[in-house]
Amino acid sequence: MNKPGPSIRPEIRYLIYFVGFWVLLLALVTHFFGTWDDRKTNPNQQLVSHTRDGAIEIQLQANRQGHYLANGTINNQHVTFILDTGATTVSVSDTMARKAGLQRQQRGRARTAAGTVDVWSTTIPELRLGDLTFHNVPGTINPAMDPDMVLLGMSVLGELDFSQQAGVLTLRKESR
Repeated sequence: MNKPGPSIRPEIRYLIYFVGFWVLLLALVTHFFGTWDDRKTNPNQQLVSHTRDGAIEIQLQANRQGHYLANGTINNQHVTFILDTGATTVSVSDTMARKAGLQRQQRGRARTAAGTVDVWSTTIPELRLGDLTFHNVPGTINPAMDPDMVLLGMSVLGELDFSQQAGVLTLRKESR
């Protein structure tokens, strides 16, 4: 025979429900605004590629600071690219280089917005941006960069036609 457990007084039960409701509500609001803020920072989280006149096109929306960010991959590792026409090559942080299996090659120096830093050249076997795929891309590993940062420089952008109009950047690559 099972002995009934202690009963919870109604006012305690009400307090538990009340606190549980507010915890759940705050968790949902935090999730909603976190997702909303992510979309404001990077409105291009789900890239859509189009084929027009034998070329692949991707349109990117500028974020609230006027920068173009886009999700993609380096060696199947998910990254967020910051498009930077002032960067000669694709530049990745040391942390991202390790995750993507990139090898340090020749040591060098680079002038960045933060000053002159030591970098290592590397070759990126595969880089994807939507349906655009690039192989053996020249890059640099910059240990001074933010760990999650990847600058998409001219070693990729130079292979594309791009135009900007009204906060939309169109990237276009001819099919070969």
